[in-house]
Amino acid sequence: MFLLLKPLLSLHDLSLNLLSVMFHGETLKASVDGVGINMSTMWRETRNVFIVPLFKCIVVMCLIISLLVFVESVYMNLVVLYVKLFNRKPEKVYKWEAMQEDMELGHQNYPMVLVQIPMYNEREVFELSIGAACRLTWPSDRRIVQVLDDSTDPAIIELVSMECTKWASKDINIKYERRENRNGYKAGALKHGMRHSYVKQCQYLAIFDADFQPEPDYLQRAIPFLIHNPEVALVQARWRFVNANTCLMTRMQEMSLNYHFMAEQQSGSTRHAFFGFNGTAGVWRMVAMEEAGGWKDRTTVEDMDLAVRVGLLGWKFIFVNDLEVKSELPSQFKAFRFQQHRWSCGPANLIRKMTMEIIHNKRVKIWKKFYVIYSFFFLRKIVVHFFTYFFYCVILPTSVFLPEVNIPNWSTIYVPSVITLLSAIATPRSFYLVIFWVLFENVMAMHRTKGTLIGLFEGGRVNEWVVTEKLGDTLNTKLLPQNGRLPKRVNLKEMMMGIYILCCACYDFAFGNAFLYLYLFMQATAFLISGVGFVGT
Repeated sequence: MFLLLKPLLSLHDLSLNLLSVMFHGETLKASVDGVGINMSTMWRETRNVFIVPLFKCIVVMCLIISLLVFVESVYMNLVVLYVKLFNRKPEKVYKWEAMQEDMELGHQNYPMVLVQIPMYNEREVFELSIGAACRLTWPSDRRIVQVLDDSTDPAIIELVSMECTKWASKDINIKYERRENRNGYKAGALKHGMRHSYVKQCQYLAIFDADFQPEPDYLQRAIPFLIHNPEVALVQARWRFVNANTCLMTRMQEMSLNYHFMAEQQSGSTRHAFFGFNGTAGVWRMVAMEEAGGWKDRTTVEDMDLAVRVGLLGWKFIFVNDLEVKSELPSQFKAFRFQQHRWSCGPANLIRKMTMEIIHNKRVKIWKKFYVIYSFFFLRKIVVHFFTYFFYCVILPTSVFLPEVNIPNWSTIYVPSVITLLSAIATPRSFYLVIFWVLFENVMAMHRTKGTLIGLFEGGRVNEWVVTEKLGDTLNTKLLPQNGRLPKRVNLKEMMMGIYILCCACYDFAFGNAFLYLYLFMQATAFLISGVGFVGT
């Protein structure tokens, strides 16, 4: 029995000695079958020959990526500044004339518009979205409201059907459509809705998710861009969040999305007449959609898929920054995590499937193809997630154990500070929350990185679609549950990261001299708070 246990006991002694050398620097020896091993020498050689050089290479890669992200951020904000200084609004760049009724033709002067509202078990918000679509200022005989209901709850199905019947009794041309299955999720519902015969008479398609409420003049402001500019395929409006003040998490979401619209969408529209369709609050030219092949359900980002295919045919997109549509942010952490998984996994999976198609495209110039592959996909949808998580949550904390590796201050202080300030100016009222926003974005970068990897390598959850829960008017604005107790769910990934970064912070506090522990303590706290579920409503 002793002979059988001897190798295990020796391995145990070796492990203890190695840990002692790593953290205490003692010169210890272990013996295996009479052969002496100097553990200090072994660790020193491994550290100097393999670990430190590898870590230095990773740091250099992160520094290069940091500069790329910095240049992209500055570039987008310079474009926004150009738009503001020279008043380059879409109305100034493209032809736009208000809709006017012709005395002879009457309403025939207005094009036919299809308004689609896809929904799935939207008990709390279906009345708001259907009501807003039916109140749009547009001749009722030149507009068709199509409710695409994939609900599985019989009670909700009955409620939505009754709501459509109510508006139909008010002379609103509204169609209530259902299908036998949920194949393709939202893309499948939209594709199914386009097959009906009455759709063929429509020239333009407006899409609103179930929690979106357009203002009555939405079509009056958006459609003229399509009428007077035949090269334009899409007009995208900005989102305005009705529940941004619900909790700290919704405030931080507002900051991220405001920057997305202000910088990414506006710069793409101004410089390249291309950007990613946001899936809602937009109006499409149906001819362009048909030319590109219509809706496809090969990924969970059918909106981006369609936008890229239409853009590669040479069509132009317009983003109207001052045309806003009310919407709702997810106020529950679990719902937000599912949403971010879909938003990060889908684009990564899409670029995997479309890279060669973009490269071999003959309809657009090489500069636009470079922009789509490098800026739109590679940098913003893939690299930035990996960089944010690994550099700020893994590399920086681990560097406290490797003082020989020098990480310059410009990469840890100056560059991220500039990027953060450029992002924060999109939401001036929340500027004082910028530190919390940075820490929370780093936490979410872990989930986005995971989603991106699943999308790139087509993992098991690549086509997972969990509908983001909407609370509508029933939203509880308290940060804690009504019973006052903490949520029972513990998020293991956040807890593990929080504990690791906390250990790094303690080590740096005890043995370091660069004050990195100040950041590490705050980042560890953010992970641990998210880990116990004390985020959102």
